[in-house]
Amino acid sequence: MEKITLDSLTTYNNLYGLKTSHPLIGVLDIKDATKIVNHIEMKYEVYALYLKNGSQCTLKYGRKSYDYQEGTIVSFAPGQIVALDDEKDELGPDVVGLMFHPDLIYGTPLANKIKEFEFFGYSQTEALHLSEQEREKFNFYLDLIREELERPIDNHTAAVLSAHIQLLLEHLDRFYDRQFITRHKVNSDIVSQFKQNLKDYFSENDIITVPNIGYFADKASLTTGYFSSLVKKETGMSPKDHISFQLIDEAKRRLVETNQDISVIAYSLGFDYPAHFSRLFKKITGFTPKEYRLKVN
Repeated sequence: MEKITLDSLTTYNNLYGLKTSHPLIGVLDIKDATKIVNHIEMKYEVYALYLKNGSQCTLKYGRKSYDYQEGTIVSFAPGQIVALDDEKDELGPDVVGLMFHPDLIYGTPLANKIKEFEFFGYSQTEALHLSEQEREKFNFYLDLIREELERPIDNHTAAVLSAHIQLLLEHLDRFYDRQFITRHKVNSDIVSQFKQNLKDYFSENDIITVPNIGYFADKASLTTGYFSSLVKKETGMSPKDHISFQLIDEAKRRLVETNQDISVIAYSLGFDYPAHFSRLFKKITGFTPKEYRLKVN
């Protein structure tokens, strides 16, 4: 499989046989492609958003498959590697999108804000599925960006483009919030399984290495970013908070049911320093481990 680094708009456009109108940003319409692109691995050094139109949007969400007829958006950020390896070659699929280089937004409010858009870290199996109205909004902002690109470049161009992009990303963030709500049944099942996996982990291990979020995300077949967002939106608490609370619940049990020294309990629960354990315990319970042991015994 051929490997390509997408370090510029020109590289991407040359790959598909498209024209480049601006070196740092482009509104893409893959229907205009003159070259077939398949069986390649692309490493992104740019930001990209693609809207797939039509009924081909059948994706796997977690371990279940869903069929969406109204359009699907996938997003990529610098550093991500994507393999395109379809069974059939296709010229000009019905895909539109936006691609921009990080250099475009340097010095603008979006440069700091863009890290807050967590969906850039989601996988294609966690894509955003748009309603018809949401798809119209996406295309509306693409039209605004395209219109700005058709103007002569001046001192305002970068700021205007950056502002349009940020508004587009804000809307996508809102649409993801809607998707988390409408996927409540599926998401609640994932959260329930996470809680069970968490209990099982602590009950099956006498000496704990505190698991990271990725451990539980892998069990759900989700990326860490999407899993974290899903759990936070479903429960109001981050996975890290859930892990900490379960850790302290296990600490309470050991404080009550054993005579182990508090430092021994701290080390057995994966803490490098007993003082760190004591601080977390007091933060969650309002008592130090010693105070809690005396209180309940």
